[in-house]
Amino acid sequence: MFRTSRIAAVAALAVSALALSACAPTAPEPSASASGGGGAGAASNETLTIATTTDVVNYNPLIGNSRSDYWITNLMYPHLLSIADDGSKEPQVATEWGYVDETTGFYEIRDDLTWSDGEKLTAEDVAWTMNAVKRDAPSGTFYGQLANFESAEAVSDTRVEITLTTADSSIVDEIGFWGNVVPKHVFEPAGSVAEFANDGSAGGWVSAGPYLLTDVQVGQSYTLERVEDYPLVEGGTPYSAEVVYRVFPDVNTEILALQSGEVDVIANSLPPAQVETLRNTPGIEVEEAVGLGYAHMTYNMTKPDLAKLEVRKALAHSVDYEAIRKVVLQDQAVSTGSSPLMPVLEDYYDDSIEEYEFDTDMARELMEEAGYTADAGGNFPVSFRLIYSLQDAVTSQWVTLVKDGAAEAGITIELQGTERNTYLAQTNAGDFDIYAGNFAIMDDPVTNMTLAYLPEGAINYTYVDDPELNELITTASSTTDKDEKVELMREAAAIVRDNVYDNIMYTQNLYFAHSDKWTGFVSKPSELLSIVNPISVASAHLK
Repeated sequence: MFRTSRIAAVAALAVSALALSACAPTAPEPSASASGGGGAGAASNETLTIATTTDVVNYNPLIGNSRSDYWITNLMYPHLLSIADDGSKEPQVATEWGYVDETTGFYEIRDDLTWSDGEKLTAEDVAWTMNAVKRDAPSGTFYGQLANFESAEAVSDTRVEITLTTADSSIVDEIGFWGNVVPKHVFEPAGSVAEFANDGSAGGWVSAGPYLLTDVQVGQSYTLERVEDYPLVEGGTPYSAEVVYRVFPDVNTEILALQSGEVDVIANSLPPAQVETLRNTPGIEVEEAVGLGYAHMTYNMTKPDLAKLEVRKALAHSVDYEAIRKVVLQDQAVSTGSSPLMPVLEDYYDDSIEEYEFDTDMARELMEEAGYTADAGGNFPVSFRLIYSLQDAVTSQWVTLVKDGAAEAGITIELQGTERNTYLAQTNAGDFDIYAGNFAIMDDPVTNMTLAYLPEGAINYTYVDDPELNELITTASSTTDKDEKVELMREAAAIVRDNVYDNIMYTQNLYFAHSDKWTGFVSKPSELLSIVNPISVASAHLK
């Protein structure tokens, strides 16, 4: 799971080990192998310049939690698996993956990848990375996937087997997709992977991706040079000799830079209001990426007022969701029915779960049921602080509508928009009443709910601990019967919706702009991957 606004500003909380199931599932069939993405043919001396609005916070991909962290470190530290538009997994470093039995998973990896210092990338790097993350518990999404992971072993140069503490039918896919592979020979001498800055101060970086970071100008630019041998693209060599990420203060400045030819690509998604304008702007092309995430608000139940279900329901019924999707999202978003199971996940989506009704009179009644009395002006004696990132242009617009709707219901909301890194720190610390933001990729319902709703889930920002919900999620984790898993997840989604453990507002496809001089981009789901995923960046070329 990852958040669009921050690529997952995940807390440093460990995901608790799930309870053992009474019945072990049958081992799933291994996934078939497939080849890498397309390429541009002959390499060039060109520079591809990409705009971003944030600096890198962490150069260590095992603890990164910012979009720019992810975009840049992904060009150096590959993943075992990629992802398709429907959330299914595709080969990257791994060519085959699956289960030997209910508590043993495996990956077969490519034998033609080399670190930029000449060392071969082998199964030992993969196994060491997984074991180090489990041991050191870095505060990132990778660690959040390892609840049922015990250990990994390189049983040959190209095969890794993982031992699980209990049956988990999602873990092989999710570790493969979310976890980067790092070079053992570089990271092991540094000690704890949770503390290793990997900031290049010890002689630079080492890459097994298409590019290698070579120069950093904080607040200005990040320069990466081509790795000549990269077999995941056509021809085996990335097209552009150099990739430069340039930092701009906001998306409007990025758009001006794209129009002037100062940059070739904008990494972050376009504000909905700009999509049609840029589609009709000479010299610019707009690409669409499937949305596998959602925008949401969570209510911090460690706060006494928000621990009351009636108050959370009142807040949920004070939001005009349709207006947000129509006015702010320009009809580029759809409802999920206030459910964490999105329509794009066709097998799981349940259209009987209905969206919270926008009804400020109902919200007032609920506040009164919760024991609050409005003053002469119709306002209740409560105030909630809602945090959001100022760099998130869409959220920055709809939080104002959230505040206005709450005011109609007599509830005061104080908006606190901050610079992204401050917002991430507040989120991690639970320093908020209401959190507003996005998850970029919610691809597997069982894993998503494990992280978001189990007591020590790494992105459990509501701080929910519901025994019935916990049981549904843990049972679903251990079954490989698809029909049973779907039913369990639908029951869990209904509990989340009915108890307002999460207020899912919409899901949307995203749009990205680049110069029409460039082509060959490979679009992947979400803002995290979009057209700046490694295969795409390495494949993009001049027309």
